[in-house]
Amino acid sequence: MAAPLEVVVSSDSGSQLWNCTVFDLHSGSSLLSYRGGNSAARSLAVLRGEFLLSAQLGKNFINVWEIQRKDQLQQKIVCPGVVTCLTASPDGAFLAAGVAEEVYLWEVCTGKLLAVLSRHYQDVTCLKFTDDSSHFVSAGKDNLALVWNVCSVVQMDLSHAPEPRHVLSRHSLPITDLHCGHMGAQARVATSSLDQTAKVWELSSGELLLSVLFDVEIMSVTFDPSEYFLFCGGRDGNIFQVSLCSQSLNREKSFQSDGEGNQVFKGHRSLVTCLSVSMDGTLLLSGSQDETARLWDVQSRQSVRCLAHKGPVTNAVIMAVSANMFLPDSRPAVPLPRFSRHLQAPEGPDAEGGGAWVRPALHAQLPLRPGLSS
Repeated sequence: MAAPLEVVVSSDSGSQLWNCTVFDLHSGSSLLSYRGGNSAARSLAVLRGEFLLSAQLGKNFINVWEIQRKDQLQQKIVCPGVVTCLTASPDGAFLAAGVAEEVYLWEVCTGKLLAVLSRHYQDVTCLKFTDDSSHFVSAGKDNLALVWNVCSVVQMDLSHAPEPRHVLSRHSLPITDLHCGHMGAQARVATSSLDQTAKVWELSSGELLLSVLFDVEIMSVTFDPSEYFLFCGGRDGNIFQVSLCSQSLNREKSFQSDGEGNQVFKGHRSLVTCLSVSMDGTLLLSGSQDETARLWDVQSRQSVRCLAHKGPVTNAVIMAVSANMFLPDSRPAVPLPRFSRHLQAPEGPDAEGGGAWVRPALHAQLPLRPGLSS
């Protein structure tokens, strides 16, 4: 079976002609452009492989395209304020957005606003789901990263505000980026911060596994798929590769370039806004405020391609091609509903009885009704 075809999807804050562009990963040629506005940083998401979403830069709405209809916006999701970050769950069930210091969570199939989470004290800067859609992590300018259990968040008991499963509070300045690794609820999470550190956490326990101190502020972070390396984008334009297979048992260390996997990628002239790695771990993609996105050969640390943009790059990600992306006559299997801006009262038999009713799409067992036994 042939390996999945991957593409680069990127956006910048300066283009007047298009919002997002799809490039061929290996040739660098432009394949598609999605028109309408400009995308805010950390706000590019693909939903169910059928819709491309991005938050409008500095505005209170989310742009939605059918992924094969690049020239026509399908709809706009209006939010209560400027959207600072956006993510969709891999199973397509949920959409989450940061609006000021709050996180809004919608159910995609109905468009209902399920929860508004108000546990951050300053603006939310980034949001990521785990690969099994069971948890998501929010991080903000309040130096905190919060781990949320999706089942707990969407229980339809509005009398009790959901609590995060863990509060990751070891950063001393605003968090700039985060990345969730593989293995669902057992994943490792990486965060970067203006405090010049990148940290690796165990999601299940909230334990800090590693903290690396750099000489510059760290603006972006990602793992390679095997999680052998942590890549950190600096304010100075350098990209730092940190080996996660070191024999050292120290949880806190300072970055030093060496022959054991700690290396530096040099080429950008300004801060690195975003990072992504190909499925086979051989190519690293970086976006920068120097108005370029670069593809790097990880083994040699050489820049193999430079993709010019019209302004500072706000999003750049390597993703597998959706089945519909290059089929102009295809249509989504299920159209998107209108998304609500307001929380709605719970419905159903437990609405007034105080019992928690968990939606069955959450890969979790429903609570037993009174009088029933297992």
